[in-house]
Amino acid sequence: MSSRATSKRWLWMAPFVATGLVFVGCSSDDDDGDDGLDIDVEPGTVLSVSADAAPSIDGNGSDAAWANAPALDFTTAGGANSGSSTGTIKSVHTADSVYFLVEWTDPTESLERFPWVKGDDGSWSQMGDTASHDANEYYEDKFAFIWNINSSIATFDAGGCAVTCHAGEPNKPYGNKYTASAGEIGDIWHWKGVRSNPEGYVDDQWLDDTRWSEDTGSAGRHSDSKDSGGYVNNKNEAGDAPVNGGSTPPYWVHATDAQPFNDADYAAGDQVPGITIERPTGDRGDIDGKGVYAGGKWTLEIGRKLSTGSDKDVQFGDLTAEYKFGVANFDNAQVRHAMAPGVQTLRFGE
Repeated sequence: MSSRATSKRWLWMAPFVATGLVFVGCSSDDDDGDDGLDIDVEPGTVLSVSADAAPSIDGNGSDAAWANAPALDFTTAGGANSGSSTGTIKSVHTADSVYFLVEWTDPTESLERFPWVKGDDGSWSQMGDTASHDANEYYEDKFAFIWNINSSIATFDAGGCAVTCHAGEPNKPYGNKYTASAGEIGDIWHWKGVRSNPEGYVDDQWLDDTRWSEDTGSAGRHSDSKDSGGYVNNKNEAGDAPVNGGSTPPYWVHATDAQPFNDADYAAGDQVPGITIERPTGDRGDIDGKGVYAGGKWTLEIGRKLSTGSDKDVQFGDLTAEYKFGVANFDNAQVRHAMAPGVQTLRFGE
């Protein structure tokens, strides 16, 4: 990688360095509010405490289990629209599963992802920039963890997920995501406010060293395998109108409720959702997740089995080990995410 690309990749961190906010720290003992028990935790560490009962994955965040978990404060920067956020992460675990409660600030709830609109001439078009894969207006809010599977990504444990971001490449305005070498694998937990949230899951993806090409437009990013389900664009074969009918809001059609599109049902200015959604079965759908937006922030609850058996997933079978991960959030942005600097650590406690 060129020094020019490397400098661009880290340029967004300059405000943190200048203000001394390079590290993500845990809540102090003097913080107000319910930040969990008075437990000493290393800076940048999420301590997952044992819970007698699993929290409900409903985006409420009020389960008793969360009261016993210390909160990790984080700050992100460098993204589109609002550009930065503050938030907290908590974790609990049971005998077979791990859970996370994530809250982060966002000035708006963004759900209008590429809706169809009928024109005065009777034609249909999708709102927003659907061609560049760099939309920042008619899109959705998102959140992501990236885990270093088996410490395979050589520089991740020091630099975090930023080491997989490659800016300055000519084929992508915001850059590509991939690891440096063959065998370096990351696990991406990608919550999507429109495409996955209404179906109650986090999109399970993975990362390797694939570079961008005409045939590999997503570079190193891949989706886990699935047996059925998933989301598809609500677009007919000609690409000039929806295939399923509906009205907005909501800005999605559940596959189980889908009805054939009938142009005669709509007047000029009417909208139809741009996406049809269904929770995938198989590896891609093995992470539960539900987010709720209120009071200028998202509250997201996540749950997954400690061990899934997939080589594309991080495995938490060893509760004495530490697990490195990165944090990113997307404010109504397709790819231009904000990111927490450095690396975060998950550690399991009693």
